[in-house]
Amino acid sequence: MLKFLGINIFMLLSLQIMAQSMADSVFMLKSFEVSSGRIFNKETAGMKMTTVDTLVLLQKINLSLSDVLSENTPVFIKNYGRGALATASFRGTAESHTQVSWNGLNINNPMAGMVDFSLIPVYIIDDMNLKYGTASIDDKSGGLGGSINISNSVDWNNRVGVRLMQGVGSYKTYDDFLQVNLGSEKFQSKTRAYFNYSKNDYTFVNMGVGEIDPQSGTIIHPLDTNKNADFSRYGFLQELYFKPNNSNVFSIRWWWQNAERTIPQATSFEGPENSNLNTQADLDNKIVADWKYYGSKYRFMLLSGYSGKKLDYILRNSVPGIGEIPAIYSQSTQQSFMNAASLNYDFTDDLSLKTSIDYNYHDVVSSDSVSKTGYEKFRTELSCFVALRKSFANRLNLNLMLRQDWVDLKIVPLIPYFGFDYKIVPDQNLFIKGNVARNYHQPSLNDLYWQPGGNAVLKPENGLSYETGIDYHFIVKKNKINTELTVFYSNINNWIIWIPSYKGYWKPQNVKNVVVKGFELSVSLSGNLRNVQYSVAGNYSYTRSINYGDPMVWGDESYGKQLVYIPIHSGNVMLNLSWKKFHITWQHNSYSERFTTSSNDIMQRNRFYPYFMNDLIVGKEFSISKLIVSAELKVYNLFDETYHSVLYRPMPGRNFLFTIMVKY
Repeated sequence: MLKFLGINIFMLLSLQIMAQSMADSVFMLKSFEVSSGRIFNKETAGMKMTTVDTLVLLQKINLSLSDVLSENTPVFIKNYGRGALATASFRGTAESHTQVSWNGLNINNPMAGMVDFSLIPVYIIDDMNLKYGTASIDDKSGGLGGSINISNSVDWNNRVGVRLMQGVGSYKTYDDFLQVNLGSEKFQSKTRAYFNYSKNDYTFVNMGVGEIDPQSGTIIHPLDTNKNADFSRYGFLQELYFKPNNSNVFSIRWWWQNAERTIPQATSFEGPENSNLNTQADLDNKIVADWKYYGSKYRFMLLSGYSGKKLDYILRNSVPGIGEIPAIYSQSTQQSFMNAASLNYDFTDDLSLKTSIDYNYHDVVSSDSVSKTGYEKFRTELSCFVALRKSFANRLNLNLMLRQDWVDLKIVPLIPYFGFDYKIVPDQNLFIKGNVARNYHQPSLNDLYWQPGGNAVLKPENGLSYETGIDYHFIVKKNKINTELTVFYSNINNWIIWIPSYKGYWKPQNVKNVVVKGFELSVSLSGNLRNVQYSVAGNYSYTRSINYGDPMVWGDESYGKQLVYIPIHSGNVMLNLSWKKFHITWQHNSYSERFTTSSNDIMQRNRFYPYFMNDLIVGKEFSISKLIVSAELKVYNLFDETYHSVLYRPMPGRNFLFTIMVKY
């Protein structure tokens, strides 16, 4: 590893000597901030939005998007283990209730309706914002919890830039990342390539099995190893931008990735080690092209994209005298073709109109060659959107949005949104906000057609949502302080949940009613204390997600109880200190207890105790002519906490990663 690092640093030094005449293009860092992304304008009236700062993304560049979300936002991540499946619960909603886009291209899996955030590396993200609750209607319908938008940006002042990162860490973990930027004032190219691998063989106390000590009568849990858990992920992102004049910008982005992982046996498994072996391979291709035209009073955008995925899942068991025989050999291919056009028109500075139309086509083929089951289906989606925004005397902003969808040529009831911002004090950034909206979420193709278990008569989820809050942004002696408090309430009908059926397999059903309510508080401070720059940001979320299904069907034990895996209390804090060219970052996030049964059984095996996670990053930056070299030591799970995110799926204890990044 050190040999390769030395070779790459030598190559960068050589490049620097050869390019002395080129314009300086060092990757400059913004000041650290994780805060509200909103400002007082009519386009976002009533919406809650947050933005994750570039420095946070840079410090977590070797991680996946699931880590960034769990550590820096109120979004709860249900993590099946290091490098394994990770899904999001936005405001106590289900995994499929979060809409995710990459450069305007929706990347939710049409089969499961959700996104595996462990497969989205931070390497490929320049900017990210979150829209909470019904604010997601601005992007797409179906985001009962919200939407997450990741994107790539262009710097037209760039001439040449190179960034190389290499890392080595615990559990035989290796990270490699290379980015090369080339361009002029009319053309820009950005190329990124990455590789991530981990043996992932950490040890843990296995609480899933145990033996009774005959002397004391206590249960002794053995020390175990996370076997058959290695993962690798490699890919590239190519971006091309062309600006013939100040009115037209063309861009095309291609993201290709291959991910392979073995899935370890559950900690409760007591069979032979060569049985119940799981492997999964994900091959992804995403391409999006767009044209943006900027006029004096209007902005027009035309977008077309393709998202393709090949997913192979194999479960093997060992048969004496024969060898390993597949019990499941599932292969799935998914293809999505997406097109969009939008127009923003400013009648005046106080009145604007936005219209858009989207047409998407999804084609899915899924089959299991062992059980001889599967399905082949397609889905068409057409969506028309219009929004009228009006500002009154820089004190009141109003936002009316209407979205009309057709799914497989069947009309969906109109989706309306009305939001407002009101500035309480004219010359202060203190204002209240609120919105009321309806939203609909369609069953995924797996919900309808999965074999066995699909339910073709499922009803779409629908509900009314209400939200109100207060924002205050102010400066005290050059110290910037941002605060935001938001209260939310959603009443959702026909909630979809998978439950065991009497036929021996899981089947999705509609729950009559689920109520989600709670509040979110975020605070951020930044400034200088003499020679030390500091930033601190924190989020706290109180979420009640209650099942109000029919007790005659669902049973009295689950009626009125918190949905499984959803914590009532969650929060995170991030502190960053910079002095000269040294920096230190402390990250804390915690969750209250979570239940794994719908009855909220208080037995120890059916709930997770609260946990408090701490990470620490220490780094130093050096300058060598036009090269910037930064070294960081990252310590995860600083206090060696024992914790779980999913039942019978262990998480690692204290572990380390050392990285070196060279930028030209």
